[in-house]
Amino acid sequence: MSLSPRRLIRPAGLVALVVVAWALPYGLGGYAIHVVDIALVFALLAIGMGLAMGIAGQINLAQIAFFGVAAYATAILTTRSGLGFWTAAVLAVLATALTGLLVAIPALRMQSHYLGIVTLGLALGFINWTTNAELAGGADGISAIPVPPLFGVDLSSEYLYYYLEVVVFAVALAFGLFVVRTSLGRRMRAMRDDPLAAGAVGAQIPLLRMTAFLLASVYGGVAGVLYAGLVRFVAPDTFNIANMFLLLAMVIIGGRQSLVGCVIGAAGLSLVREQLVDHAIYAQLGFGVVVVGMVVFAPTGLAGIPARLRGVLERRRGSAVRATLRPFESYEPAGETERDDGPPILEVREVGKRFRGLKALDGVSLTVRHGEIRGIVGPNGSGKTTLFNVVSGFYRASAGQVALAGRPVSGARPYRLSLLGLARTFQNLRLFADLTVKDNVLVALDRTPTRAIWRYVLWPVAIWRRERRLDHRADELLARFGLTEFAATRPSSLPYGIQRRIEIARAMAGSPRLLLLDEPAAGLNGEEVRQLAEIVRSIRDSGVTVVLIEHNMGLVMSLCERVTVLAGGSVIAEGTPAEVVGHPKVIEAYLGDSAMADLPLPEVTQ
Repeated sequence: MSLSPRRLIRPAGLVALVVVAWALPYGLGGYAIHVVDIALVFALLAIGMGLAMGIAGQINLAQIAFFGVAAYATAILTTRSGLGFWTAAVLAVLATALTGLLVAIPALRMQSHYLGIVTLGLALGFINWTTNAELAGGADGISAIPVPPLFGVDLSSEYLYYYLEVVVFAVALAFGLFVVRTSLGRRMRAMRDDPLAAGAVGAQIPLLRMTAFLLASVYGGVAGVLYAGLVRFVAPDTFNIANMFLLLAMVIIGGRQSLVGCVIGAAGLSLVREQLVDHAIYAQLGFGVVVVGMVVFAPTGLAGIPARLRGVLERRRGSAVRATLRPFESYEPAGETERDDGPPILEVREVGKRFRGLKALDGVSLTVRHGEIRGIVGPNGSGKTTLFNVVSGFYRASAGQVALAGRPVSGARPYRLSLLGLARTFQNLRLFADLTVKDNVLVALDRTPTRAIWRYVLWPVAIWRRERRLDHRADELLARFGLTEFAATRPSSLPYGIQRRIEIARAMAGSPRLLLLDEPAAGLNGEEVRQLAEIVRSIRDSGVTVVLIEHNMGLVMSLCERVTVLAGGSVIAEGTPAEVVGHPKVIEAYLGDSAMADLPLPEVTQ
């Protein structure tokens, strides 16, 4: 069996990179190898910053502080506490990881530029401490850091130290790519794209934010240790704000959503900075102009340019996606559903919700039995989506309680409710735009707790095995929903009807007991609405209870067994479709309080 040339390209490229990296020092002088060694340190910093900012979407301007914490900890522990270099290095990385977790605490409460301001303030605080603290040597810094011992290798030679850095860098990059391309990375990217939707499919957002800063700090810690061992001197000038913004420029220019792009940006700007060392002020101004230009014209950086060019060429060739929905593969019935046995799957008791002076919900009560398809209808502004948001944990009820299968869940976070068996879609599509269709499904399929990330370090084989199982299950789910041919496509390039189906498939990936559909037929044509009805019935037949908000009265009347009508934040009617459609309060809510007797009722289609 012969290998195709395409399959040989990646291994051949990897071998070529190894050969070049190994031979590089032989063609460089003493100053040049020092520049390369420093560039590798910044590349490690850039990978950590890329994981936090580009992959997880957490603005982290404290990366230079993580770098400094490790370097200073190594210096203090070796020169003043008498510890060996590698013992001090391990303690320094642990101290940096702890610092990263402390810095992550504000991320649990704030996002966007507010988080950037807080992390920048923490970096400034560190700089101020190192400049003034006697323990840190003040403005003079700490010198005489010992040379790291390594099996008799003389690491005082920057040529030999380069090989140590290359090995550490290769392991760090491989680990970062492993994280990005597996479940933890998918969850972090989903959180970056839409934290609300990520929480709704089971992603533990608080722990993911902490994890992002933990990873960034560990990479900063490793870089700080290597820097201390290379230069054997630390001072506040190395960890100043100018270098923080240089690092930010490396990540943005290279491409913050690509770890390889971050490395390219770090290597490129390190070399450019050395060439412009005699024109530092103009260099900083130039870096600033380039960063602004990249943000405006190429927000995905250099690493994203090939994909953007491919997109332009495809549009010019007229090769836009021509996608059609495939037949839906019905679920096999899960057996007799529990309609009357046990507690209701959903019970809403006298729930109220106020937004300051606005009363969005007022004493809403609702009971949904197992195996039911329940419709919730009402005029615009009647509180339907607010009710869904309360039930699914996005809003905290001002009054009343919500119970899921007899278990009180009022105030529970969305990801906890997802793990308890509740799934939902949204009135406005909330797909993860920068993930493929398959990755959207994989995010919801993976129910592994975020606290199990220790396996990435101690037992990565288990991660690979789980990835293979998840991949197989994702293929089955995509086939069931008729989405196989779109697996590698980004949802934003697909027609609206297919995007709606993707959102339902993603919701079902979590194997829910209760599915909330918020206006699933909005924007669909007649055939797509018919297919939607088939999908919903099939989902119910598999043992999943369905509650849907819908304005398409024909769909509601033909699909739902019971209907609840809201108006002004209160329940005004409940019963079978035939009972509700002729209720005087329902007619009044939809058509006004004038005489309605002669107006035809909504047609019930079967």
